[in-house]
Amino acid sequence: MERKHLSSIANHVLRTTAQELGTSVEHLVEEFEAGWNPEVGDYSRKLMEFCSSKALISLCQNIEERLNNGSYSRFTYDMMLAWENPSDALLEKPQAENEDSKISVNLPPDLDDIPLFYSDLMPLLVNDGPSVGEDAFAWLGSLVPLVADIVNGRFTFETLTAPTGNRLFFPAYDKFLKEIDNCMKHLQKQATPKGVELADDEYILHVEGTATTQRVVRHIEGTSWPGRLTLTNHALFFEASGVLTYDDALKIDLSRDIEHGVKPAATGPWGAPLFDKAIIYESPDFQEGVLLEFPEMTSSTRPWEMHARTILSIIRLHAAREMLRICPPDPTKFLIFALYDELPKGDYVLEQLAESLNKVNIAQPCSAHSILRKMNFSEPTISEIEEKGVNEKRETIAGSENDDKTSLETAINQTRKEEREVVNAKEAIEGLKDEGISENALILMELLKPLKSGFVWFWKTLSWERPGTTLVVIAIVTVIVYKEWVGKAISAGLLVLVAKMIQARQEKLKDKQKEITVCTAFEPTASTRENIVSAQYMYMTICQIIHQANVTILKLHSVLVSRAPKHANVMMVGITGLAILFAVTPLKYLIISAVFHWMIMRSKLGKYMKNNQNERRVKEWWDSIPPTPVRIVDQCL
Repeated sequence: MERKHLSSIANHVLRTTAQELGTSVEHLVEEFEAGWNPEVGDYSRKLMEFCSSKALISLCQNIEERLNNGSYSRFTYDMMLAWENPSDALLEKPQAENEDSKISVNLPPDLDDIPLFYSDLMPLLVNDGPSVGEDAFAWLGSLVPLVADIVNGRFTFETLTAPTGNRLFFPAYDKFLKEIDNCMKHLQKQATPKGVELADDEYILHVEGTATTQRVVRHIEGTSWPGRLTLTNHALFFEASGVLTYDDALKIDLSRDIEHGVKPAATGPWGAPLFDKAIIYESPDFQEGVLLEFPEMTSSTRPWEMHARTILSIIRLHAAREMLRICPPDPTKFLIFALYDELPKGDYVLEQLAESLNKVNIAQPCSAHSILRKMNFSEPTISEIEEKGVNEKRETIAGSENDDKTSLETAINQTRKEEREVVNAKEAIEGLKDEGISENALILMELLKPLKSGFVWFWKTLSWERPGTTLVVIAIVTVIVYKEWVGKAISAGLLVLVAKMIQARQEKLKDKQKEITVCTAFEPTASTRENIVSAQYMYMTICQIIHQANVTILKLHSVLVSRAPKHANVMMVGITGLAILFAVTPLKYLIISAVFHWMIMRSKLGKYMKNNQNERRVKEWWDSIPPTPVRIVDQCL
């Protein structure tokens, strides 16, 4: 029987769920209403979440077959549609508006063949049916970490839907799931590295250096060896190519807790430049490190579950690359740890993820561990006692994990919000990156003009070129030192700075001075190009230093005129706090404290006490400040 308050797609999901579970719609609704709290509200959507949660457990019991026959993709897509439009009151209006509107495409600037993109790719991603949005996709990822993971699901959605106006159509969703299935089967067929016996819980995740993949070359002193590179969830293996077969594999163990790391390599044999196409792995196991070049490169508790989710994120990346070959996705958007290592407050998200994993039911059919096991991508077996215990805890996916998911989603949303601020600030910096050293030098000189005038005044005062001013300064300094008013003087200076910032905000200088004009009418002749690699790197370093200095000054200017109000508020509060500190605390105690702090922080104890998280917060705050725009003109006004 149709539920009048539900949309047509919601009624369809309700009937399909009842068929899947072998029960009636009435019984399913009664079971939901028995545990539903009317104070929560949103009856229709909660009913869809309840039905989907129970149906997914049944679907995941035989997920490999369901993926092959397409029933998994169709049913889960309908779940997202029903979740997005559960009530008949919505009349699926957002869908109609979206279908009638023109799809906006977000393509990388280096994609030259746009007609080819539309003719070959778009028909595979779009149809005339309804589409789903980001929230519905993220919701499904929170239930089943197959097509997406709750941690990076929204970033995955942005990448998959960039060609289709940030809406996910069924053909794209179905193709992505099929590519995931194909990638799993492809990886299972990969040959084991020669001379290596993989561990029981070790699986091949990626292979390079074969006939169908990018070349890999290992450099050893003056020689170069092409070969095959294999990545597993435990190690990295390199097999040098022989005449007819590969040599025994070199193993780089990534699972050991030792002092090891990877960094980009700039030069190869005989000083040949490799630019950004090589890496060097360093560890105590290798005296000189392992240098690998990719010539064709273009640009604790519940450990099993995290392990499985990491493997699935790599598989999703493989699938997205196959699906969007013409417009390759950013790998970071799919790799959880790489993504949140770069994002502002990403460490908070990883902390919340670690806490949520403590309560994950890894034995239930829709966990990452169970999905890999049913897809014959097995993980270590859980003991029967543990499996029985976790099965007794929950009957549905949602259960008591909702609070943990809410905390995790809150941290993710906050991170995405701050990431947008950082991106906006960095986009403003992009305009300065292409300037040459001469223009960067002119910009720096223009930005330093206020400091130059202050330095000239200070120098003239010290030189007694202005005797009256010099006498006044001497009298003021003498009184301050004698009365021990150094702290009060600094406090007064900081408060003057705050007053200037407030004055700039009231006078709306950010609108009056939207950009800083730099004249290049008398620009010096450009430097001669150097042919030596070392000279080229030196030139690039100088450009980078000048550019970074310009960015720093422009960011400070942006804060001073309140172009970034949030950061200006933080700055004013901080400066005011410092002013109060200097006002109420004798300077001698501050100096003593500063000396002791410096001495302690330079000791071994200080290095042990060092809080990298605080440094990261400051860096993230600084990165999110948008700099004041700069416009280069040919003629001075």
